[in-house]
Amino acid sequence: MTSSISISTVTTQTWTWRGFPICYQAQGNQGPAIVLIHGFGASWAHWRKNIPELAQNARVFAIDLIGFGSSAKPAPGKEINYTFETWAQQIGDFCREVVGEPAFLVGNSIGCIVAMQAAVDFPELVRGVALLNCSLRLLHDRKRATLPWHRRSGAPIVQKILAFRLIGQLFFSQIAKPKVVKKILLQAYKRPEAVTDELVDMLMAPALDPGAVDVFLAFTRYSQGPLPEDLLPILPCSAIILWGTDDPWEPIDLGRELAKYPQVEKFIPLEGLGHCPQDEAPELVNPILIDWIWQKTQVI
Repeated sequence: MTSSISISTVTTQTWTWRGFPICYQAQGNQGPAIVLIHGFGASWAHWRKNIPELAQNARVFAIDLIGFGSSAKPAPGKEINYTFETWAQQIGDFCREVVGEPAFLVGNSIGCIVAMQAAVDFPELVRGVALLNCSLRLLHDRKRATLPWHRRSGAPIVQKILAFRLIGQLFFSQIAKPKVVKKILLQAYKRPEAVTDELVDMLMAPALDPGAVDVFLAFTRYSQGPLPEDLLPILPCSAIILWGTDDPWEPIDLGRELAKYPQVEKFIPLEGLGHCPQDEAPELVNPILIDWIWQKTQVI
C-alpha cells in the first residue's frame, strides 16, 4: 500500500522569495534531489502520496508556486506577474537557495510547463524533467484556431467578462464551493474513490486566502507565454512523459504528439487514469519515477 503524508498534521517550511513567504515540504536526507511542481489551483499536498516513497532514496521537495497553496498571493500586475517565466524563476532560485544542487523536476498539468521553462532558463540546475499530463494550453492565443468554433469564440468572451472584478468575484465564489470542487474533481479523476474529503479540503483552503480570487482570475485571462511544443525542442535535458489515458482536459492523442521530440525518452500511457495520475494512482506513478531517476543517476 502506498504511504501518504497526513496534511492535517504535517509541518511545512517557509522560504522567503522576493520578500514573499513560500511554502514547501521537504523529506529525505540523501540521494538525488527531486522538486515536485503542482498544477493550477493545487499545492504541494497534491504530492502527499508520492513524497514518502520517493524520499526513501532521494531528497524530495514539494513547493507551492507563488499565488497558490499556502504561499503568498501578491497582487497580479502590481506586485508580481503570474507567468510561466515568473514561476520558472521561482523554481530556479529555490533549487539554488534551498535545494542547493541540480534537481530532477516533476510536474503535473501547468507544473509541467513551469518545469520545462525552468530547465530552459536554468539548465545548470535541472537534471531531467518528468511531465505528468502536461497542460497543452489549448486556450492559448496561438491554439484557438484549432478549436471548434464555439470554444474558439467563447473563451475570449468569457475572459473579457471575467476581467470585470465584480463579475470575476461572483464567478469565483460560485465555483469555490466544496460541492462544485468535488464535481470538477470527479470529472478530472477516473477513480471516484480517489476524490476524498481531504482532497477537496486541500483545494478549498487556499481559496479563502486574501488575493486568491485575483490570482485565479489573472491566470484565467493568461493566454500567452510558452507552449509545450515551444519548450521541448530547446529543452537542455531529457524528459519522460506520463499521461492518464482518460484525461478529459488534456487529450492523450494530442499529448502523444509531444513524444516526437528527441528530448522525450519515453511516453508512458497510464490506462484508465485522468488528469492527476500522481494522486489518483501513486502505486503506478511512483515506481516509474523512481526507476527513471535511478537510471539517470547511475554512474556509467
